Amino acid sequence: MDGFFAMGGYGAYVWTAYLVSAATIAGLSASVLLRAARARKKLRSLKSKTPDAGHG
Repeated sequence: MDGFFAMGGYGAYVWTAYLVSAATIAGLSASVLLRAARARKKLRSLKSKTPDAGHG
């Protein structure tokens, strides 16, 4: 099992790359979700301020 994690002496580089990649993907995902939530909130705000354009 130690051999798997050591990866022939390159384990430190490989696992660091995996960690950096996972952190980047998580950060980007969080950013997208936050921006989408803000956009939905702004859209609701704009819809509530806009008079109905004769629909209904």
